[in-house]
Amino acid sequence: MKKSSKRRLESFGRTISLISTTVIVFIVLSILYFVISKGISTFVTDGVSLGDFLTKSIWNPGTVADDGTPLVGALPMIAGSFLVTLISAALATPFAVAAALFMTEISPKSGKKILQPVIELLVGIPSVVYGFIGLTVVVPFVRSLFGGTGFGILSSTLVLFVMILPTVTSMSVDALNAVPRHYREASLAMGGTRWQTIYKVVLRAATPGLLTAVVFGMARAFGEALAVQMVIGNATLMPNSLVTPASTLTSILTMSMGNTVMGTLENNVLWSLATILLLMALFFNILTRYIGKKGAVKK
Repeated sequence: MKKSSKRRLESFGRTISLISTTVIVFIVLSILYFVISKGISTFVTDGVSLGDFLTKSIWNPGTVADDGTPLVGALPMIAGSFLVTLISAALATPFAVAAALFMTEISPKSGKKILQPVIELLVGIPSVVYGFIGLTVVVPFVRSLFGGTGFGILSSTLVLFVMILPTVTSMSVDALNAVPRHYREASLAMGGTRWQTIYKVVLRAATPGLLTAVVFGMARAFGEALAVQMVIGNATLMPNSLVTPASTLTSILTMSMGNTVMGTLENNVLWSLATILLLMALFFNILTRYIGKKGAVKK
């Protein structure tokens, strides 16, 4: 009646899996609690209005306005983050989908030989290298073409476009490969041309996967810090042009977090910015799961 060695090994594996899962959940909940508790200190401890924090455009935590309220309007950083994310995703999506179609539908063998190494190379390049290339190549190019300093939303968008392109491309390839082969065969058997099959069958069937790829690319663009910081100009002003210096949530965090004292208003407002980033990351994850459920094939 004793447990066999395989049964004991299975019980041991279940215990290890349960412990590992518990530790991971505990770590995630601890991070959420730590960041959010620090972030809400701005409004609970320092008395800053949430509406003013999200809608005001003057960012100078070390000073106060005439009415005694701190100047901690985060709207310029929030607007900069969303502009950089949306524009870079809009630019990267057509190129990524076109590259994925070439690799899966048009020329699978030669396409993978040409594009796969390029995608892997782009994924392996560190962020600081992208930022340095943007600083030495993209910024002078934008300056010579549009004038100004060259720093701004446009330069950041071009850098992020290259950075998120391999992510969106690789996930688009997986989405297109997941389309059943008989979809293509049925379309061709009914007289559809190659392009009609790709456009009206393959792309429509892979739409949930392609949307997931775009959302993942947006999540990476929204959370990118170092490369954006090097080319955006880091001016806490409302972006009124694509070629004027601006800032994002991540660029202000990386620049200022090491120069503040824990527990002060200057430090608490940075944790509030970090809380916005965390909530946006959760939003992207929830959106990805929602798209996946909508696109799942019902049995």
